[in-house]
Amino acid sequence: MNILILGSGGREHAFALKVASSKLTEKLFVAPGNSGTQQIATNVPIDINDFEEVKRTSLKLGISMIIVGPEDPLVNGIHDFFSKDEQTKSIAIIGPKQNAASLEGSKDFAKKFLVRHNIPTAAYATFTRENLNEGFEFLKTLTPPYVLKADGLAAGKGVLILDNFDDAKNQLTEMLVGEKFGIASSKVVIEEFLDGIELSCFVLTDGVNYKVLPTAKDYKRIGEGDTGLNTGGMGAISPVPFANEKLLKKIEQNIIVPTIQGLKKDDIDYQGFIFIGLINVNNEPKVIEYNVRMGDPETEVVLPRIQNDIVEIFQSFKNKTLDKIELNVDHRSAATVVLVSGGYPSNYNKGIKITGIDHVVDSTVYHAGAVQKKEDVYTNGGRVLAITSFGNNFQEALTNSYKSASRVNFEGMYYRKDIGFDL
Repeated sequence: MNILILGSGGREHAFALKVASSKLTEKLFVAPGNSGTQQIATNVPIDINDFEEVKRTSLKLGISMIIVGPEDPLVNGIHDFFSKDEQTKSIAIIGPKQNAASLEGSKDFAKKFLVRHNIPTAAYATFTRENLNEGFEFLKTLTPPYVLKADGLAAGKGVLILDNFDDAKNQLTEMLVGEKFGIASSKVVIEEFLDGIELSCFVLTDGVNYKVLPTAKDYKRIGEGDTGLNTGGMGAISPVPFANEKLLKKIEQNIIVPTIQGLKKDDIDYQGFIFIGLINVNNEPKVIEYNVRMGDPETEVVLPRIQNDIVEIFQSFKNKTLDKIELNVDHRSAATVVLVSGGYPSNYNKGIKITGIDHVVDSTVYHAGAVQKKEDVYTNGGRVLAITSFGNNFQEALTNSYKSASRVNFEGMYYRKDIGFDL
């Protein structure tokens, strides 16, 4: 079959490599793609949030399946658009419908879902500019640090953690009245701060059955020791060493099962990935947030460990037969290190030539913010490449990734040398 992947990051390159290796794939297209996907598929330069354009392209290319990488098209309703259209309703969309995508599109929607289904999470309240003063009063009931979250999508920048009450009060005003994050912060969720260690859990569901994928842990801050500004992710490891059998059982019983059952009870039709951001507080897992797609760079350590034909797994969604598939997972650890442009996540230059990718032999180089011009690859974003390696444990996998990273070079290149420091 002909398959289209939507997106342009390292996550989409990882999906493309997996899909390209499937015996069911005839032709593979990626929109808009990057220099990595260009080497194994045909890049299609279209706007993935222009659904009419995606439809025209899909019909022209004879697409049978669309794998949606990022959250925006899902939250904007691409699945609904295709399933309601006579010409495109037979195209399989890997990713949930718009109502289900509200689990990521609205923090308030997600928190109400969690509370309704008794899934462990931080205490919270939601405020708008109309009840700003009530927001101030709620802040007084909390002990610092204070957690403020823009309700809508804010490109990963909508969460503030503040130590000072006056700062929290000012930032809440900025978000609600000053529209700090635009329409995304027209509502703000204030949460109690949970102190623990974070991890990511990934679940794949056909709407009835589910499979638990390997766990991962990513590192968001730009600086070593988890300091500085938040980024899209500076590295990741899988599996998470502290996620022992006891903790994994708690995660499945207390979080995954009630999430799947809750979707059914609420009549929310959900097919695709559920990415559950967790925090482990004294060996009790709690949900920080839901995402409705795979994470980046977690995909670059989770997908390589899955040994199944990924297209075969996605095909099972049609007849709800995911339970018939046995998931085969590589027992080794995987680690990825992200190489970023100098200045990221603030201002950075693009169009800088990258050298040494062809010198990497024992790792996989996933292209993200990179573009190919003639024979050479140039930087085209903040997070440029993700280098993934295997090892008998995460330390060995990281050593291999760092060794490979040292062979790549571009002016201003930066990467964290302490991924896994807290494990």
